[in-house]
Amino acid sequence: MDISILIVEDDEVTRDCLVAYFTAEQYRVYSTESAEQAENILQTEPIDLVLLDIRLPGKDGLTLTREIRANTETGIILVTSRQDEIERIIGLECGADEYVTKPFNPRELLARAKNLARRVRAAAPAGPAPNAGDVRQFDDWRFDLDRRVLIDREQRQTSLTHGEYQLLCAFIRHSGQTLSRDQLMDQIKNREWAPNDRTVDVLVGRLRRKLGDNPAHPKTILTVHGAGYVFTPRPVPCH
Repeated sequence: MDISILIVEDDEVTRDCLVAYFTAEQYRVYSTESAEQAENILQTEPIDLVLLDIRLPGKDGLTLTREIRANTETGIILVTSRQDEIERIIGLECGADEYVTKPFNPRELLARAKNLARRVRAAAPAGPAPNAGDVRQFDDWRFDLDRRVLIDREQRQTSLTHGEYQLLCAFIRHSGQTLSRDQLMDQIKNREWAPNDRTVDVLVGRLRRKLGDNPAHPKTILTVHGAGYVFTPRPVPCH
């Protein structure tokens, strides 16, 4: 598999080591020391994975993660020297797929990158959506399935990433039903996953924010403790 990876690391020694690791494994490697330079590369090169240090000069890695995830499903692995559970969760909520701490085992990092690249590639082709090209109405929202956007009452549009789109389609297909994380993972992204995979929780959090659904007291996507999630609206076709 021909994989392109962008390494964003401000420490020159660590960056050079990472470049050597991935080059030796036949990856197409790009590297830079700042988020600002990374943005230029992402705009001009087809990048499959981003290996991103959280602590960067200027724009930090979490900010860049949010910006990448707002527009693409590029695989993101965050790297940091801090073993901070809160920071790890924030990174995942920003849209990261993986999280590793320094010092890391190069073989483990390479294995994670290879698995993530496979998952991202498998997710790239959009699966058939329910009534693709249709528009569904629920609460104060219209969901354009063809353009993958949410439209509010003021006609403001919010784009969805591929993962968010797949999750909302799954909820619409099973409106009113409690879906476990296992069931949702089977229906979205077609990615491989492990029992402790937090992809669904992260995507639910992102989708709630875009829907204006208060995570402390949600009304649209409810958490059923010990069971999963339920999408409460009853979407109807909008003609």
